[in-house]
Parts: sequence; structure tokens; C-alpha cells
Amino acid sequence: MTSAADPRWDLEVRSRKMSRWAIVAAIVLMLGHIGAALVLRAGGDTGVNLRVADQIAIVCVGVVVSGSVLLLTRPRLRAGASGVVVRNVLGEKAFGWDQVRGMTFPQGKPWPRLELPQDEYVPVVAVQARDGEHAVAALAAFRELEQRYGGGVGSAD
Repeated sequence: MTSAADPRWDLEVRSRKMSRWAIVAAIVLMLGHIGAALVLRAGGDTGVNLRVADQIAIVCVGVVVSGSVLLLTRPRLRAGASGVVVRNVLGEKAFGWDQVRGMTFPQGKPWPRLELPQDEYVPVVAVQARDGEHAVAALAAFRELEQRYGGGVGSAD
């Protein structure tokens, strides 16, 4: 869970199961589009006249769809002395420890949320309930860093 590549971060977490499933799904989708492009060229007696350009278009659609599915491998949580960075599927947000009010895992929810001042929060998709012990260890490590760096944690606004 720690980041050996970037010493600025004491904790770096990514979802294990979601990443694996997204990669498998992207491969299956890409193979399906390639297979469809090859099979549809044969045509038969249907009257459909598909050309090489149509095959290329089907494969390109497969690339776009597979790439979209691979966006699910992006979520990441980083924490260190400089603060917390939460990257979800489409965006990344950085917070100083003075802004962080904790991380809660609401019952029945698939991922925790980073609590911020004034009842705001950011979902942390990188830590998923379905990851089991990996998620528990990630929350424990985050809370340890929160105790170490988060001097303003729990203060009222």
C-alpha cells in the first residue's frame, strides 16, 4: 500500500478487485469488437455490404468502449505530510490536513468518504468494501497518518 516510487506519499491505495475486473472487461469488450468486425465482413445473404472501413470503425468503437472501462482503474488515494489527494474516475482533488475532518465508511455504501469542513465530503472510490481486508488495512493506515499529520482534525468550523 505504500508508495516506493514517490517518497512524498506515506500511503497510496488503489482498489484491487475493481481494477482487475475493469481490465478483464476491457479485454473481453475489445476481443468482442474485433470478433464482430471479422465476422460481419463475411456478410452472407443478408444484403448487408460491410467494407474494410466498417471493420475499422467497429474496432475503433471497441477501443473507445474498452478505454472508457479502463477509466475504472484510475481511482487512487494518496496521503502524506503534505496532505491527501483523492483521484476518482474523472478528477483529482488535493486537500491539506487542515481541511480533512476524517474518513468515514457509511454502512451499506461501496466506498468511504473523506469528510471535509461544513458537511462536505469527497467519495474515495479507491477504497472499496468488496476489497475486504485490503480496505480495512487502508482505512487503518489512513487513520494512523491522520493522527500523525492532521493537527486540525475534528475542529469545528
